[in-house]
Amino acid sequence: MARRRELSAAGRGWQDRPMEEVAAFHNPPRVRLLRSFDRPFASVVEAARTCYAAKGVVEGGEVGERGEALARDLYRAGHHTTFQHAYFQFAVEGVSRQAIWSLLHAHPFYNSEQVSQRYVAVAPEACLLPRLAPAAEARFRGCLALQMEAYRDLTERLAPVAAAAYFDRFPGRAKAPDRYATALRRRAQEAARYVLPLATTAHLVHTISGLTLLRYQRACLEPDAPAEQRAVVAQMVAAVVAIDPAYEAVLEPPRGWEAPPAAGAEVDRPRARAFAAEFDRRLEGRVAHLVSAPPENGAVTAAAVREVLGLPAGALSDAQAIELLLAPERNPLMGEPLNLHTMDKLGRCLAHAHFTFAKRLSHTADSQDQRHRATPASRPVLARHYTGEPDYVTPALLAEAPAAAARYRDTMEATWEAIEALLADGVAPEVALYLLPNAVNLRFTESADLGALHHKHRMRLCYNAQEEIWRASLEEALQIRALQPELGRHLLPPCTHRLHAGVKPICPEGERYCGVRVWRLALEGYERVI
Repeated sequence: MARRRELSAAGRGWQDRPMEEVAAFHNPPRVRLLRSFDRPFASVVEAARTCYAAKGVVEGGEVGERGEALARDLYRAGHHTTFQHAYFQFAVEGVSRQAIWSLLHAHPFYNSEQVSQRYVAVAPEACLLPRLAPAAEARFRGCLALQMEAYRDLTERLAPVAAAAYFDRFPGRAKAPDRYATALRRRAQEAARYVLPLATTAHLVHTISGLTLLRYQRACLEPDAPAEQRAVVAQMVAAVVAIDPAYEAVLEPPRGWEAPPAAGAEVDRPRARAFAAEFDRRLEGRVAHLVSAPPENGAVTAAAVREVLGLPAGALSDAQAIELLLAPERNPLMGEPLNLHTMDKLGRCLAHAHFTFAKRLSHTADSQDQRHRATPASRPVLARHYTGEPDYVTPALLAEAPAAAARYRDTMEATWEAIEALLADGVAPEVALYLLPNAVNLRFTESADLGALHHKHRMRLCYNAQEEIWRASLEEALQIRALQPELGRHLLPPCTHRLHAGVKPICPEGERYCGVRVWRLALEGYERVI
């Protein structure tokens, strides 16, 4: 009973106490529960009882104290699959890109559809505003205004060079440029958005299971935006408890996060600069450097194919086995859009080969990279990577527009100056670093099995993919091809897979066709500006 009271009190605290985290912002993020199961907690108890029911699936009935006691027992023992049956769909509005990257998309167990910065222009007021002392708040808002004005200006300055690149790719469309004004503006704002701050807000539909919600509550104080993350999760929990108070039986308070003692101060500029220089040397001039690819990858994959088919090595060589698995001409699954290899006995052989990359991407490109949930990465605590000096990615399109490139550099310099001034005034790094631009460099290690990487490259080697993540994926594919060509030569964009599988149309994008017959190009010949 004592444990029950402890957990229930923690749950009520989330619902009843004043939300200090919400009060920390002038315009805090807002959360609404859109849809859920009729009796979500009952699904936990019914699923658990079904495991021991001789007469079939258990349905209906009241949860009651015995049901709550069963759920608490399962929760404490770590038998958590029962908590995954109930799902909750939330509308999340006014949440920063930083908190989305830091918490909502930093794990595999969710689904989100969020407003795109590539395709939707960002309004000047779309920024999270922390409450600060008057002078610091004026400085913070001044930097936001500078970044938003640079975004607007860069979008206009880049429009002509984006148009030139676009009509070079689609010469027939140059005769009616007004018809493609939206497409052209999107190309320009895709590059211009690199100056936007991490405080830029977004709205999204976010769907999670009850188990993920419980994990959010425990983990919401993780860096890099704990106050905002707690404000979001508190609203999620309160909304769920409001429709089903039985969840109070297993709610626990958030777990605090502290850096290990040996890690030193939160912000240490010389240490961060030394780390960045050391990491960048490892990249050897790339943005994605292959640091681990077991030499047995090909042999292990081939052996797995033979195991599925019950064949000895003499009946199917390694080369034949790999072709049977990966070549779209031999395996029609490679031309399917549904990633059926995860359901197919032969396709699951893709899980045994592994690759690890050291990567340096902008925050905005990594925010897309992390959506590939099956390619996990050890992403940084930003305050511990903060060097105090401008450290950012420059989009390729800016190389075509010197005046825009100069405005971009000036904005980056001013941004870091503002952050340094805020830190000098005693503003917490968590708050000051909201001003970091989308362009800020992130350094981390990412791993994937062949199946996950195959899917990611099928999406990101497409010329419609965001340019920076496309370039990183191209580097990954070329390095694997050089080291393990029997596997790497099958890392290709969707159109090439479909061509080899005999699927029509070759390009699956319809009206979004990129304008390049990529399926005719060698991987080494891929080039893009937009």
